[in-house]
Amino acid sequence: MISSASLNGRLLLPGGSFVSGTLHFGTHITALEEGPQTGGPLILPGFVDTHVHGGGGGDAMDGAEGVRTLARLHARHGTTTLLPTTMTNPWDKVLAALRGVREVMDTGGVPGGADVPGAHLEGPFISPQRLGAQPPCTLAPTPERVAEVLALDVVRAVTLAPEVEGGQAAALAFAQAGVRVGIGHTVADADTVQACLQAVHAAGGRTAGTHLFNAMGGIQGREPGVPGALLADPHSFAEIILDGFHLHPLSFLLARAAAPERVLLITDAMRAAGQGDGESELGGQPVTVTGGRASLAGGSLAGSVLTMDVALKNAVSVGVPLPEASRMLSRTPARSLGLEDRGELRVGTRADLVVLNDDLEVQEVYVGGERLAR
Repeated sequence: MISSASLNGRLLLPGGSFVSGTLHFGTHITALEEGPQTGGPLILPGFVDTHVHGGGGGDAMDGAEGVRTLARLHARHGTTTLLPTTMTNPWDKVLAALRGVREVMDTGGVPGGADVPGAHLEGPFISPQRLGAQPPCTLAPTPERVAEVLALDVVRAVTLAPEVEGGQAAALAFAQAGVRVGIGHTVADADTVQACLQAVHAAGGRTAGTHLFNAMGGIQGREPGVPGALLADPHSFAEIILDGFHLHPLSFLLARAAAPERVLLITDAMRAAGQGDGESELGGQPVTVTGGRASLAGGSLAGSVLTMDVALKNAVSVGVPLPEASRMLSRTPARSLGLEDRGELRVGTRADLVVLNDDLEVQEVYVGGERLAR
């Protein structure tokens, strides 16, 4: 049983302003009390990572224990909610990974770690022509496979290529089941993407661009491509990996300008996150981490070793005001998943909190009102 507690500091209110005061909470926020201008630490809503493969030596493909390991590592960096994300692997391994996430959810979550409300199924329903760092184990999203996934009642987000056989029908099936449909790892043209997005929205679904600009081509005047279709759509969210390697800062600022309040930051982190430079693996493929850059044997990028506190600093460093950057890590990703009980500091939301100093270093983290050990 979590008893009531309080924190004093500069509270980030939903409107985007900081006020000095006291936050009262149990498992949920019970009151926000403004006080004298006394300074103190920055108190932000906890970070929500909708796309994370691993960290701390654990990986979502390892099963339940791997999920627990990565959830604890990322919680130490301010992430209070995350979706363990699968890799394109043989079908039986993908299903086993999803069952591992379901096991974690059914056995009380992750003590000392982030909340896990579900999984992100990234692949195998993607284009073999745009694998990125995914292994070559793609499959068509047949009705049978989609039904098998949905029967597990664990997937909250999916990434698929709409041009693959059965892609559009699968997108609708996932949307109707309440799953956020991500467009990614695709060679589709803009018209195909636009048609898919419109069909999903007409069915009441939510959409996103999976790591926008990466594994989807670029934008040209007569060929707006996947990024153009996603940014032009007024309802689609846009995942961004802001690690200094995956895209130019101006590409991030372009997305921010084109899709205000729809950009969300993710880590796309692999098991090597939090472990420094050295050798690791991703989806059974050897990976080398050098200077924070994770590479496959051929030199191409292989996920990241990013954590959300660093993503926050990176956004601020390129000119995004802290309240707006915080929204990209909290309220916006929560909205993209339909999670209305978290992502901002207001009475009634979960007490998912991150306490930062003026250098934006994490000092304390609370998940559902429980203070995590640092």
